Amino acid sequence: MADAIIQARMSSSRLPGKVLKKINGITNLECLMRQLSFSKLLDRKILATTVEKEDDAIYDMAVSQKWQVFRGQKDDVLDRFYQCAKKFDIKIIVRITADNPLIDPYMVDRVVESFENAGVDYVSNCQVRSFPYGTEVEVFSFDALEKAWNETQTPHEREHVTPFLIDNTQLFKQHCIKHENDLSHMRWTVDTENDFELVRQIYKRLKKDPPFLWEDIVEIFKKEPELLEINKTGS
Repeated sequence: MADAIIQARMSSSRLPGKVLKKINGITNLECLMRQLSFSKLLDRKILATTVEKEDDAIYDMAVSQKWQVFRGQKDDVLDRFYQCAKKFDIKIIVRITADNPLIDPYMVDRVVESFENAGVDYVSNCQVRSFPYGTEVEVFSFDALEKAWNETQTPHEREHVTPFLIDNTQLFKQHCIKHENDLSHMRWTVDTENDFELVRQIYKRLKKDPPFLWEDIVEIFKKEPELLEINKTGS
């Protein structure tokens, strides 16, 4: 089993407060956590936010929802992940970002299973882009995270958690899951107001109970390709 660390903060530069914006009556964060609840291979789901005052709202929501929560540094997200993993004694870390409220829990399980079977340090479905934006899952060992935490030098590596793992192929065994067709032109991650509007439109068209799968969303785009125009300039 693996444990998810979900990074979330209120101070997004392009869409502040996006994690608590509501889709159909529930926040982005609640939508994401509900999606993850359908994973079969995740044990714990830990929300990792910052110690900044502005993120009290995220912490308060986590407490009210009885989610496990950790607070750490704002800009050194690598340290936030490392300290969170240490505190909760996590051996296999699944990195999820709160930008992806429609994360596919079965995709999460697919990447976790690949990590467990491949005998590597790092697995993702996004190192080489073929799946749509909004489906990103990264899985890595605590040992790899600790090595990165000890050896990273640049602010970019500290802020984005995994560049040191990805760039140092001589240090870390890696595997990337790829789709047979390149669907990376599709995007339902939430970074801008247009992205959020697209997610709202997708949500309206999901005529089923959760979990929502990435294939469900692709089918919506096949029927209404004009939806892709909503956030075309926001990527």
